[in-house]
Amino acid sequence: MRLILGSASPRRKQLLAQIGVEPDDVLPPDIDETPQPRELPRPYCQRMARQKAQAVATGDGEVVLCADTTVALGRRILGKPADAGEAAQFLLALSGRRHKVITAVAVRRGDELWQREVTTTVRMKRLSDPELNAYLASDDWKGKAGGYGIQGMAGAFIPWVNGSFTAVVGLPLTETAGLLHAAGYPVWRQA
Repeated sequence: MRLILGSASPRRKQLLAQIGVEPDDVLPPDIDETPQPRELPRPYCQRMARQKAQAVATGDGEVVLCADTTVALGRRILGKPADAGEAAQFLLALSGRRHKVITAVAVRRGDELWQREVTTTVRMKRLSDPELNAYLASDDWKGKAGGYGIQGMAGAFIPWVNGSFTAVVGLPLTETAGLLHAAGYPVWRQA
């Protein structure tokens, strides 16, 4: 059985490696990730993971794994910032506040789809101007929901997490292993 990772995220590939899973191929789907009008963060994230999994072409004996991570500040979706200005807006909005990080995972084998989402509450400390400016200059915000990655420099901004750390990074490992197992993919192989 072959595993296709439908994500260009190096973090997701690294997280899979932590549980001994190495994708046979990486095929990130090209889909429109624009939220629908008045779409809430959790349904949006679930829809993105599902659409990504459905967009990856697979053959017999192939399982596709896709995920989407969304930062939610109340009902507001903070996606990947387009530029440093938008990253600064996101980080200032999150500064000194709690927010939710939602990661939805979808696993597809043929016509069957298994899906789960994990919501984690994260608190960001109040950011000083020098901290914000140094972080923006690092470019570590690029390609990251909410404009930050907890596994990088921004980890110094996060004093408190309630929930799955790996979900905040981009792939909740417990739930992912369960979904792969449900799809018949042998997660716990003997060496």
